[in-house]
Amino acid sequence: MTDKAASSQGIAVPATEASAQTRTMLWILLIVYIFNFLDRQIVNILAEPIKTDLGLSDTQLGLLAGPAFAVFYALLGIPIARYADKDGTNRVRLIALALAIWSAMTAVCGLAQNFVQLLFARIGVGVGEAGCTPAAHSLISDSVAPEKRSSAIAFYGLGVPIGSLLGLIIGGIVNDLYGWRVALMLVGLPGLILALVVLFVMREPRHSRSAEATAAAAAIVPLSTREAMREIFASRAFVYILIASSVVAFLGYGKALWTISFFIRSHGLSTTEAGLSMAVVLGLAGVFGTWLGGKMADKFGARDKRHILTFPAFGMAVAAPILFLGYFMEDWRVAVALLIIPTILNSAYYGPAYGCVQGLVRPQARAVAASVMLFGQNLIGLGFGPFLFGVLSDALQPLAGQESVRWVLYGAAWLGLIPAFFFWRASLRLKAELKSG
Repeated sequence: MTDKAASSQGIAVPATEASAQTRTMLWILLIVYIFNFLDRQIVNILAEPIKTDLGLSDTQLGLLAGPAFAVFYALLGIPIARYADKDGTNRVRLIALALAIWSAMTAVCGLAQNFVQLLFARIGVGVGEAGCTPAAHSLISDSVAPEKRSSAIAFYGLGVPIGSLLGLIIGGIVNDLYGWRVALMLVGLPGLILALVVLFVMREPRHSRSAEATAAAAAIVPLSTREAMREIFASRAFVYILIASSVVAFLGYGKALWTISFFIRSHGLSTTEAGLSMAVVLGLAGVFGTWLGGKMADKFGARDKRHILTFPAFGMAVAAPILFLGYFMEDWRVAVALLIIPTILNSAYYGPAYGCVQGLVRPQARAVAASVMLFGQNLIGLGFGPFLFGVLSDALQPLAGQESVRWVLYGAAWLGLIPAFFFWRASLRLKAELKSG
């Protein structure tokens, strides 16, 4: 661990196998990220009962699921990441505090009596979650050898589909039994206990360095925010990955919310049925796709760095027509089955993309680089995806009626070709731009 922590500060040391402490860190961070997405995405399965109970429009639902969370998450992400990149920062404490804040605010969402109260509570969730992933990616990159970085970050990224899966299952079942308010409080409060586990079990690698490594790290001149940004955006590969990942998030968050509404409205499923059905698609298929993407990137990237992003680029191009067919089908069972393969292929980008980002900049800018990615993914993706999907659905209702969501999803399926193109463009730059450490 000492060697890896030193290496993270730009000090050349031999790569070693992850220690038991590193493995413990990875598992805890995975659980934290599961709670991150569980608390963030449970609103998707609860959208219809919330709409009915509070008398909301589709536009208001999209606002709650998207901009209310994403704007504050995105705006706070970069300064928090800048703080995480400082050598004296304890990133473990930062993650524990962030977890406690977003968990408490998720529970508060269940107490909301109107749209405005729920809006401010969702903003609180976004404020808390802004402190998690940039610091987590920085910790992982400090603790894992570069050639295993994609797999390690993909392992952390499993929290996205697992958290989404649990949100769909728990949210659907608890809503049917006790209502949406109890569901939100039930998933929020346990995060406060997990925050204590993070605080007392995980260790900050920077505190485990030898005196020599600490002295060497202190000798490295830190980057200012402007210098870090200049280095990040000087990478053409980073810019392409940022564009691709932002579009992926735009489509992914939009589809995650409105595909559930599509099955409830167009196929007549209950929240439990829709939650369990989509758990198979968004959860299990997403888990497999995220894991597979990291493994493929490490395996084929070792032969040629360009191939780190080959699978995401190819997969998204193949996924588009299959996804369109899934939304076209009238039998909901066939529709769910057809959504499995696109979900696997569209989930494969996480480890390769974020692994590349950590390798395209110096260690002093890693958390900031991750936060810039998250800024794009959340402001563009989560901020506008669910919201604009909802606006388009409202606009199409006079023409399509209850099928307006289906029409919106038709177009979203084909837009997946855009990130496929930019991931391919980024892959052509990796040989020249990826750093060794």
